[in-house]
Amino acid sequence: MVALYITSPVKGSGKTALCCGLGKHFLDQGKKVGFLKPAATADSVDQDARLMKEVLALEEPVEVLCPVFSDQTNLESRIKEAYGKVSQGKDVVLIEGILEKKMAETLAAKVIIVEGYSRDFSGVPNSYKDFGKSLLGVTLNKVPASRLERIRSEATTRFNQAGMNILGILPEARSLLTLSIGELAGQIRGEFLMGADKSSELIGNIMLGPKSLDSGLYYFRRKDNKAVIIESERPDMQLAALGTSIKCLVIIGERPSPVVLNLAEDKEVPVIMAKGEMANIVTSVEEALSQAKFNRQKLPRLVEIMEQHFSLKELDKTLGFK
Repeated sequence: MVALYITSPVKGSGKTALCCGLGKHFLDQGKKVGFLKPAATADSVDQDARLMKEVLALEEPVEVLCPVFSDQTNLESRIKEAYGKVSQGKDVVLIEGILEKKMAETLAAKVIIVEGYSRDFSGVPNSYKDFGKSLLGVTLNKVPASRLERIRSEATTRFNQAGMNILGILPEARSLLTLSIGELAGQIRGEFLMGADKSSELIGNIMLGPKSLDSGLYYFRRKDNKAVIIESERPDMQLAALGTSIKCLVIIGERPSPVVLNLAEDKEVPVIMAKGEMANIVTSVEEALSQAKFNRQKLPRLVEIMEQHFSLKELDKTLGFK
């Protein structure tokens, strides 16, 4: 049985996404896969553990997959105990956490470090040498497509010189940075007037209602699968938006007219009402986009990316799975 520690020095680097991709790969190879994400506080028992439970079809409760260690008392033995609960009958256990050498040592885990894209990673290799032979390699994530080839050449050379392996260089993919309707509503503190049951659906684009008096139909047809944000005093633009391919309608200000709500209901389009200035709402949406969480709907696209840009066969061989 293999313990595989997926870690990073910072949050938001893509650890959960990589766990999902690797977990799906191992499942497809016929392996039994477990998951563990030790947390420091109770509110850290979040959707990541729930997502992994779903993706890996795990029987253990979320609280077992994401145990809370609020103090350091007997921490090593408690982590081993938690690991024992999720590793029974498994071929490989994916462990997610912020970079911590002690975690790898405690569980005798192999390590994959996820490093977010940076223009300057000259000092990165030296900071990972302490992991020694337990370090299987580094994955560079969210690399702009325009810099993919250059980063592949530069990073491979630099890490190889430091005696470290590059397991993957994953390109930035717009489809993995999308928001769900529910995430959008939560970020802007919006109220669902209808369609809350579609909270998990993904938004492909964000559009703002135009200020002009011209017909909005042509404008809104430019993008599909979008969330449209419009001020409440523009029912003409709200109706125009509903006449195109739209995922949800966000109204800023007062409750929309019955005509708008009836059309949205007919088209089964969620409607969210939010208070505040348009500029502040837009800022909140931009922040949400930068922190978009990975979810199961994004998994097929991630699998495609990893099959092209991650050394899955090499990893299988290293772990003794081939």
